[in-house]
Amino acid sequence: MATPDPSINSTNAEFGGGGDAEAVVGVNKKERAPLLTQRRLFRSLSGRDISNGSSETNSTGRTLGTFGGVFAPVSLSQFSSLLFLRVGFIVGNLGLLEACGSLTLAYAILLFTILSICAISTNGAVEGGGAYYMISRTLGPEFGGAIGALFFFANVFSSALYATGCVEGLVDNFGESGKLGQFLTSGGWYNFGYGSAVNFINLLVCLIGAGMFSKLTVVIFAVVLICTGSVVLSFLVINYEISVEIPQSNPIVNESYHLYGNYTGFSAQTLEDNIWPHYFRDYTSCDDDNYSTCDVVTFASCFGVLFSGVTGIMTGANMSGDLKDPGKSIPMGTFFGTLFTFLLYLLLFVLTAATCERFLLGNDYMYMMDINLWNPFITVGVITATLSASLSNIIGSSRVLAALVKDNIYGRLTHFIGLATIGSNPVGAVVVSAILVEFVLLIGGLNQIAKFTSIFFLLSYFATNLACLGLEWASAPNFRPTFRYFSWWTSVLGMVGNGAMMFVISPTVAGICIIVLLILVIILHLQSPSEQHHWGSISQAVIFHQVRKYLLLLDSRKDHVKFWRPQMLLMVKNPRSACPLIDFTNDLKKSGLYVLGHVKVGSYEGQVDQAGEDYPKWMTLVDYLKVKAFVEITVGSSVREGLHHLVRVSGLGAMKPNTILFGFKDSTPAHDFFTRESSPFNVSQYQATSPTSTSPTLLTCSSSSPSELSGEEYVRMVADVLNLGKNVCLCRHFHQMDKGAILKKDRKKLYIDVWPIDFFNPDESNIFGTTSLFLMQLATILNMVSSWRKRTCLRVFLCISSRDADPEAQMRQVHNMLHELRINAIIVPVPWDHITTHLSQNGQSDAEAEADADVHPLSHLSDEYINKVNGLIAGQSVDTAVTFLYLPRPPEATCLHLQYLKLLTGLTDGLVPTVMVHGISAVTTTNL
Repeated sequence: MATPDPSINSTNAEFGGGGDAEAVVGVNKKERAPLLTQRRLFRSLSGRDISNGSSETNSTGRTLGTFGGVFAPVSLSQFSSLLFLRVGFIVGNLGLLEACGSLTLAYAILLFTILSICAISTNGAVEGGGAYYMISRTLGPEFGGAIGALFFFANVFSSALYATGCVEGLVDNFGESGKLGQFLTSGGWYNFGYGSAVNFINLLVCLIGAGMFSKLTVVIFAVVLICTGSVVLSFLVINYEISVEIPQSNPIVNESYHLYGNYTGFSAQTLEDNIWPHYFRDYTSCDDDNYSTCDVVTFASCFGVLFSGVTGIMTGANMSGDLKDPGKSIPMGTFFGTLFTFLLYLLLFVLTAATCERFLLGNDYMYMMDINLWNPFITVGVITATLSASLSNIIGSSRVLAALVKDNIYGRLTHFIGLATIGSNPVGAVVVSAILVEFVLLIGGLNQIAKFTSIFFLLSYFATNLACLGLEWASAPNFRPTFRYFSWWTSVLGMVGNGAMMFVISPTVAGICIIVLLILVIILHLQSPSEQHHWGSISQAVIFHQVRKYLLLLDSRKDHVKFWRPQMLLMVKNPRSACPLIDFTNDLKKSGLYVLGHVKVGSYEGQVDQAGEDYPKWMTLVDYLKVKAFVEITVGSSVREGLHHLVRVSGLGAMKPNTILFGFKDSTPAHDFFTRESSPFNVSQYQATSPTSTSPTLLTCSSSSPSELSGEEYVRMVADVLNLGKNVCLCRHFHQMDKGAILKKDRKKLYIDVWPIDFFNPDESNIFGTTSLFLMQLATILNMVSSWRKRTCLRVFLCISSRDADPEAQMRQVHNMLHELRINAIIVPVPWDHITTHLSQNGQSDAEAEADADVHPLSHLSDEYINKVNGLIAGQSVDTAVTFLYLPRPPEATCLHLQYLKLLTGLTDGLVPTVMVHGISAVTTTNL
């Protein structure tokens, strides 16, 4: 497979001369002058070639300038059908004040969106696809792909809208009641045929290419300006009354005696009559030539027509792949084109309201022709303006579709479209766009299509403002556009305006479009084949910004035991054999911090970061196991030194681990859960579904240490954790845990057992002590997890001895304590007099044994006693899923560390999965 060309919009890999993993991890030391070697960088930013003259410029297909590529297309798209066909419709229904207010509101919404477009387009090289390219590279492929699809359909609907406007102008002038001729037959299917002919002309122009489009656009723009100038001149020159016949296509002609509307010239009375709104029926929406069936115009429908006519601000951005300098042309051309059309519309609104009676405006949308110095000017203007707008939208839609296909957003669904490309012209996308325009033409009238077009564009503009807002809020250092006339509040106003107008125009259509957008986002998130693209998502930058802000507000000095939660650091040597424990700890964390810690024994030689090499593999492991954990990897001269690093520096701010978990140091052989066929963690299925992803199997069995950890060092590590003020847990036999079997629905409930007694020193043990309460807290947290709560019960074992003063009172105390702590558990009394008799051995008296224990704390514990305790626990664990035991503090004397480990081993031999716990901090409270 060919390696794609490097892009300035991806990563810093381009500056190292390659895009492989090594170039990302480290800097290529052979690179002498990376910026000078990357000539494509400067060509991408400027749209020009600095090395091969003009030949390569032509080969890249970037031929359009600011005027022909942006200003003229934007102006023509905003003139469209509105300029000659709907000015009277808007002023006649809304009145001058509401018409000017609506126009200002529409352009204000557009202005805020233009500011966002300018900011994004001047922040880097803009490739083909316009709005889709900017949104997808900012918000990510899922949101960008969904908006790109809607924006594509917005352009398709808009092209059909303007084609319908062109047909309406032709029929009004040359139809059965035409003002210039009567040779065109009108009617539903005839009009569809004329629209198809317009669409076919657009198709031919688009097949020729962007160069033809640019030349034709400039010519049409000049023609439209001449025709518009004739309209303005006619208003100024003709200052006498003219009776204008209402067209025969208006059904009111058959039901009313008022067959003429009046052009009065400049008149204060006419202006006064046209100030306030008065809504007519839309005579283009009637059935069977019956005026009573015509739709009554509303503000929403009127604003929909108005806004749909001025939504062409993305026309220049859609041609970004064909512009010589998109970073300069898009902002300048879009802004000045929009300003030009806004001023012209205001002028026409005022002139119309001051010279034309309202009856004329509401019943003859082609009134300009009858009052023009030369009637054909209007016909030519209508046809050219609507034709060019339809053309610019179909070529824009094809560029958006081509970009979607190029990025492989929809996979095989659109793959065939990209097969037909001639040079830089996406022929397949052009043909598909034209076919879809044909289907939209079946909807019918201009005003009906306008509703869908407006909402599609509003949703696209909403996303553009959202992208700019996200970039601004994220405060990313690389967001430094050369266009500075924007702010977060302009983006917010743009979003609010676009969102509100969607529901003003049509709440139903707006709701449907939003639902479709969300469905597309979800589908693309779950199954998009574009996952290999690493464009960067603004969500990550915004999350980082917000997390940093709230972490600064999270003050460890304000911690309270009421809101304590376990924050786990699980030390993992070999992830292959630790999968069940990793999964179990994920259940135990109770929405707290969870960190997987790993120590690589070695030293940094200044060549390659050993920890950095393995980090992507560990992150893949986290994704594969579906655990909510962070990963911390460090390098140390020993595992113990690495542990100190992780305990001290893991986490951030007040979010630091308070509980450290270890696997158990014993002679049990490691189990490879990655390759075991019966293992739920077998990675063969993962590799089949994600062949391009970093496989967790690359985490080898010997990845943590070249040598085995000694028993003495292991116990020292446990003691170190306690000395550092952290709780500690030792986990054993978790290779036996079958979580699926434990949580199986058709089996009886199992138990989570808690033994809150220090078996190494039972006489000094306190069931109400810190460690005992910590034991019960962890067991309760596990039982609170929904899956465990349904299939397990909590049991607390109370060891009863004849030496106890009042066993019944002790049980009542424990019951009351559990009740006050809101712990729902079964209390199980266990007699153990037959075991405690083995505490003192070799004929020692109790006083002698106690004195000896002061010197050697573990000397009074015989193997027989440990075996008896082990048998006691095992006998009660027939239906147990997990056992929690009291972990005595390691002895200070290092000479006893191996004895301590031996006793722990004997205590837990042959048990179910067991967690030995020692707590040093208060974790429960009975207060509110």
